[in-house]
This record gives sequence, structure tokens and C-alpha cells, in this order.
Amino acid sequence: MKGLASLIVALIVPIYLWAQDDIADSINLKGVHVTAKSKQRQLKESGFYINMIDVRNQSNVATNLADLINQTTGARVRREGGLGADYELSLNGMSGKSVRYFLDGVPLDLKGRNASLDNIPISLIDYIEIYKGVVPSYLGGDALGGAINLVTTRKIKNYLDVSVTAGSFHTALADLNGQWVLPKSGIVIRPSFGLAYSKNDYRMKGVELWNEQADAYIETDAKRFHDGYFFLLGQMEVGVQNKSWADAFFVSASCQKKDKELQTGQIQSIVYGQAECNQHAWNVSMSYDKHNFFVDGLRLKALISQTWDKAVTVDSTYRKYAWDGSYINTVRNEITGRSKQLRHYSRPLTTIRTNFDYTLGHNQSFNLNYLMYSTGNRRWDELDTDFEPSSDRITKHLIGLSYYVSLKGRWQASVFLKDYINHVKVGQTDLPWITNSMNAIRNTTKNYMGYGLSSRYTLLPEISVKGSFEHAARLPLANELLGNGATVYANLALKPENSDNVNLGLYGHAVFSKTYRLDYEVAGFVRKVRDYIHAVLSEQDGLLQYKNVNNVTVKGVEGEVSYSYADWLQLKLNGTYQNARDMNRWMNDGKESVTYKNRLPNRPWLYGNAEIMLQKTNLFCKDTNIRFSYLYQYVHWFYLTWEGYGSLFSKAHIPTQNLHSTTLSYSWDKMRYNISLECNNIFDTKAYDNYKLQKPGREWMCKFRVFIN
Repeated sequence: MKGLASLIVALIVPIYLWAQDDIADSINLKGVHVTAKSKQRQLKESGFYINMIDVRNQSNVATNLADLINQTTGARVRREGGLGADYELSLNGMSGKSVRYFLDGVPLDLKGRNASLDNIPISLIDYIEIYKGVVPSYLGGDALGGAINLVTTRKIKNYLDVSVTAGSFHTALADLNGQWVLPKSGIVIRPSFGLAYSKNDYRMKGVELWNEQADAYIETDAKRFHDGYFFLLGQMEVGVQNKSWADAFFVSASCQKKDKELQTGQIQSIVYGQAECNQHAWNVSMSYDKHNFFVDGLRLKALISQTWDKAVTVDSTYRKYAWDGSYINTVRNEITGRSKQLRHYSRPLTTIRTNFDYTLGHNQSFNLNYLMYSTGNRRWDELDTDFEPSSDRITKHLIGLSYYVSLKGRWQASVFLKDYINHVKVGQTDLPWITNSMNAIRNTTKNYMGYGLSSRYTLLPEISVKGSFEHAARLPLANELLGNGATVYANLALKPENSDNVNLGLYGHAVFSKTYRLDYEVAGFVRKVRDYIHAVLSEQDGLLQYKNVNNVTVKGVEGEVSYSYADWLQLKLNGTYQNARDMNRWMNDGKESVTYKNRLPNRPWLYGNAEIMLQKTNLFCKDTNIRFSYLYQYVHWFYLTWEGYGSLFSKAHIPTQNLHSTTLSYSWDKMRYNISLECNNIFDTKAYDNYKLQKPGREWMCKFRVFIN
């Protein structure tokens, strides 16, 4: 570690001195010409491999944040069903919990464990930052494969934004958010509200049902009958901005409630008819932001947050259901096949974040970020008398230090160090043959180090090259280590994963005239992961458990090209190829592993998107806008389980997906009134994702939005 620190210092000192000379040259200039770059361009020109989505242009359509991310290069959102179903994001070669989610730079789940891209109102978000492979230290998370940072709107103006959406499968959505600035005191009030409901009663195609006349199982179509979803989110922020003692100071209180009926396990041959999971969470937080904090150039951003998160899994019926809603009485519950359960999970979360950013001129800065993230896990059961109550706790301390420099505008670089401190206290002892609780260390603290650098160099105005490297660690989440109380078993022997990540990319643009523009980007990436954490399915009961794979290598390439003509035509095409393989040749008993050099199962490895967007202003009358878009999504087939198990000819696989969607929206009165109509999966194609769980077929959505500024 001392040698590494010396290397970092040796890199920083000459760059720092060189930058000082660059500052002096700038001061001696006789004239000054000031230009401003858009936020999207600033992010693109950083050394990090990053995509940005301008959400403001998407607020009128009946979509959610997860769907927007699913259209970007290298990203694939894999759902387990309709609205409210669990999903997994694959990003730049990594997937699942390796990708972290943030809201304004702090972990998203401080709002509650069920806060997700699906249920955060899209009108709350200004833009989305998608970091791939290498994640900047100022985000403060232990991400391994990338990060999603949702940046909220922070404008000093009064407004009210209200929208309602109705759609197929008895789906209804409603969002409200606004801002009211009191002119005399300068107090800012920001209310937010979100509601989502769906029966998710879409038709399952080709499921098996017992036919007494044929004395055999036959394939038929059947509607989902126990997959209802209800989500409610409310939040109130009160604070001030642009004061002498604070650029921004806000106190926030939020609550969320989720009720979810469970229709299947992780495989659709297992059907539930009564089991459900209910959750509610409360959060209070306080944030502070100040430029020139005691010292010119020093910015402080601080946050303290407390979340009370409780969930209960109801599995109190001794029945076995079929897809037509019929059932037989049994002596076991639906989910685990054991005793009746009314299991409570209480997971309080304490979050503290402190971020110092010190800027020297326009081309140098230092950043120090600290994040404390402490999650409890108290469990008890009202019905299962054999269940032993327990209490666990996971506490993470994440420290990041980075140095950024920009020389003459053509070259930028960032060097950073990260320290991950993980404290785990385990109390649960049940199901030791599954959860490994008999071998778990009850109280342990471990430390892991990370480091890396990123750089960008502009060869020509139309061509820039960027590269980045990071040695990163990721600590298991509570759901992975301790289970989720419903469909995921605990694994108390789970190890943190670590990886060496390399990205190298080329990007640029060509402007042919004031009306024609072509943008392009291509990149390659390599991930060498040790103790890779992935979900393993138990086909006996349809439940998941997270386990380690000792040695995984991921290689891939991705690219995007977009073309725009004036402001009425945009064409976009992107694609991703990734090759993730198990490189652990020998098993513990000395025998060669049958999965050696196999692709990791149940993950797409070739996919892409094509999009056409047309829009026209003042078509029918003044201050109007009409917009039409078409989206094609392709996902190549992939195996459901390891290639080395069984015969390839009979092995289960998820077939190739070809999905088509369209959106038509119309706005009038200077974007005050907006209406959109969206059709997903136009041709009603049978669509799958994780573990060959069917997604909805053709789906219609209609949204009406009013924005008063």
C-alpha cells in the first residue's frame, strides 16, 4: 500500500506543477473569451466512460426511468414480469447488484429498499448519469460494474407538474411534484407524490395445465390472477437557497408503501395464489451545500439520513395452485414448502455523507468523500413457532480521495483512491444447510482498498480518446447476504467481490452544416472479477441464493452512432457484445470444472437498439409540438443454465427477442398541456427475461400531463 501511495504522489506532483504553469499562462493573457458547455458535453469530455440521458425531453411520454436506461448503449434491463416486478440491470459487462443506484450522489435506497427506477416519478429527474466500469470516488458507493446517478431538478422558480397515466392490464399511474418559493423569506417548499397500481393480469402463453381427459399436461394460455401491485410515494422538502450561510439547506421527509401479490417463484412452472409481500418505509434527512466554505474554492456537501424500513411476507396457505386458478390442499406453504409464515423484516438504515471539493482555478480540483451506510436486519415470525428471531447488522464506511486536472482543454485526468471498511454482525442461525449459518463468523470487520485513474485526450475537434482503469471492491448487500424474506435465501458465507476494470473508447462528432450532425462512440472493456457474486436458482422451490464464482473474465465492445437533421429528425443505433466466462479451471477437490470457460448463464451477451424520432413545432397552430418515435430492440438468445451441464441440444435457453414500440405525443400552449399514446411490443411477441419468466405482451399506455410554470 505504501508503494501504491508513493506511485500516486509521483503522478500527481509533476501534473500539479505543470498545471500551475498552465494557470500562470492563463493569467498573463491580455484578453479573455468565455464559453459555456452543456452539462452533457462536460460529462462526455470527462475521462470516465459515461452516458447521459436528458430526462426533461422525455417527461411527456408514458415511460419510466428503467425503460429510458434500457435504450442506451451497453445497458439491458431484465424484468421478471410486469409493473412492480423485480428487475436486474446489465451494464458494460456486469449486472445485478454490481451496479449501484444513486439519487443526487447518495444511495437511492435511503428512501426505502423498494425505491427503484420504476417508481421514482420521471418528472422529478433532470438528467441521468450512467457510469460504466469505473465509478468516480465522489459518488461514494462500492459499485463494481457501474453506477446510475439520478439528478433531480433544482431550479429557483414556482411550478406545478401533474400527470396521470392509464394502460393495459388495469394499470394506473399518477405523479405530482412542484415548487413554491416564498418571496419574502426565500423558503422553498417542494412536495412530491407518486402512485402506481396494476393487476398485471396479462396473458401467459404456452403454460402447462393438467388435462384429465388427455391424462397429461398440455400447453395453453392463461391470465395471471395473483400479481397485483400497489405503490405509494410521498415526499416533502422544505429549505432555503442562495443564502450567505448556505447555497442550499433542506430538510426532507418521505414515506412509501408497497403491496405486492406474488404470482410465481423464479420459474413460471411454480404458481402462487395467496402469498404476498407488503412493505412500508419512512425517511427523514437533512442536506447542506455551501461553496467557499470558510476557504475560497472549497465546497461542502453533507447529508444525514435515517430510514425505518419494515416488510412482512405472508405465506400462510397450505395450497398448490395451477395457472387456471385451481388448487389442491397440501401440508406445506407456497413459497418455501415449509410451515405457515407471517415473517417480519425490520431494516433500519442510517446514512451519513460528507463531500469536500476544493477547486484551484478552472483546471484542478481535489475531492474527499466519506459515506457511512449502516443497515440493520431484525426478523421475527408470528405463525412459525419454530422460527428463531434474530438481529443482524451490516455497516460500511466508504472513503474516496481524488485529484482532477485539465491541461489546456485538450487533456483531462483523474486519479483516485478508495477505502472500503465492512463490519458484519450476524445473529441468524436458521436453515444452516442452506444459509451456511453454522460456519458464519458472528462479528467481523474487514478492510479493502481500491484505486484507479481516468483520462481523456482530444486529438482533433472531431476525435477524442478516453481510457480508465480501476481496481474495485464490492461488499455484499443485505439482500444478498441476509436474503429478502420472500424469494431469496441468505448466504452468510458470501464473500465480497473485487475486479480490475479497464475501459478504452473513441468518440466524437462531425457537423456538416448548421442542420446536419453525426455523433459516434465506440469502446472496449475488460473485467477480471474474483469471487463474482451471481444469483443461483433452486429449481426445486423456485427460490434464489447468491453465491461466489472464483474467477470470471468479461470482455466486450459496444458502440453507438446517431444522426440529427435540424430539430425534427433523429436517428440512433447502438449495439453491445460481451463475453463473460467462468475462468476457474479447478474445483476444490482437484477435478477440472465442467463450467470452465463457459459463458455465465442467464445473461444476454449480444443486444442492441434502433430508434427513429420525428418532431415538428407549430404544425397545426402556434406553440405546439408533435413528436413520433419508433424503437426496435434486439436481444440474441442465451442459455438459461451452464453450457457444461447436460446436452446442448436439449438445454433450456431464452430465445431471441425482437421487440417493437412506438410513441406519439402532442403538446400545446407552450408545453403546458401534453398528451401521449404509447404501444409496447406492438406485435404481441412472446417476450422473456430472467429465468425465462414471461413479460407482458402488447401493452397500450396513455398519459396526460399538465405543467404550470
